[in-house]
Amino acid sequence: MSETSARLLNLLSLLQTPREWPGRELAERLGVTSRTIRRDIERLRDLGYPVHATMGAEGGYRLAAGTAMPPLLLDDEEAVAIAVGLRSTAGHTIAGIEEASVRALAKLEQVLPARLRRRVGTLGTATVPMPGDGGPTVDPEHLTVLAAAITNHERLRFRYRAGAGAVSKRLVEPHRLVAAGRRWYLVAYDNDREDWRIFRVDRLSEPFPTGVRATPRELPAADAGAYVRARMQGMTRTHRAVATVYAPAAEVAARLGGPAAGEVEALDEASCRWHSTSESLEWLAMRLALLGREFTVDEPPELVAYLREMGGRVSRAAGGSAADPS
Repeated sequence: MSETSARLLNLLSLLQTPREWPGRELAERLGVTSRTIRRDIERLRDLGYPVHATMGAEGGYRLAAGTAMPPLLLDDEEAVAIAVGLRSTAGHTIAGIEEASVRALAKLEQVLPARLRRRVGTLGTATVPMPGDGGPTVDPEHLTVLAAAITNHERLRFRYRAGAGAVSKRLVEPHRLVAAGRRWYLVAYDNDREDWRIFRVDRLSEPFPTGVRATPRELPAADAGAYVRARMQGMTRTHRAVATVYAPAAEVAARLGGPAAGEVEALDEASCRWHSTSESLEWLAMRLALLGREFTVDEPPELVAYLREMGGRVSRAAGGSAADPS
């Protein structure tokens, strides 16, 4: 391959990243002059690639959508990642994606080098997808519209159905899409409510980019994933438990299996206090029961009531009684 052809392929690979590339930066990346970059851009245009140029301090070159999709230039890791992603079909939560994924995977595997086909095949035979749970699915066109608005920092309108069923119209500045479990969430700044919000994408309809650009805002969290996690935890009732366990702290900590099960505070050589949180009273009760030691629940009263009810069931089962406890 000639030096010019190789440089054109490298230039095209850079331009396929969705951003503006200043000519000076492209020249530094490829080790040539800005004049050479301008000539190479014209060569790509002659080959049918729609390379757009914008003027000004923030201007540069970008590859725009054309009448036909140009060949994608992928390195080995990118090709494997795309093939694995197509195999998993985005967790089956996107409506109609399965058939399109199969077609795209067939095209990709046809051109993959043998070494990459073996890697993809090994991953495919070693994994089994979890069957879908029949829950709500996401329209892939909605994801495309949302992603484009995020990339372009463009305000977006859509209709949104809340969990209680109420439907409202929203005007937002989209920030990020977050895939959490089997759900997709849009993190956005709600212009009408003047605050950050998260929206379940499967409850969103009629997304419409307004064409109005917005200056990116600073999210009140380390990243969008952390923001969604914190908001979801805030919407879930959490039980905070405190119990006195009549056993050495080191023994109790070892039986609990680590800090994820709670914090153990030594009271004296023969007793300690356990602090923990959970969404489930059952989990808290089982952790205490499985310690195999005497304990007293200090709080909450709901845990005391649950343990009393659970103890009654266990006592009746041990005594062979099938009587109705009521």
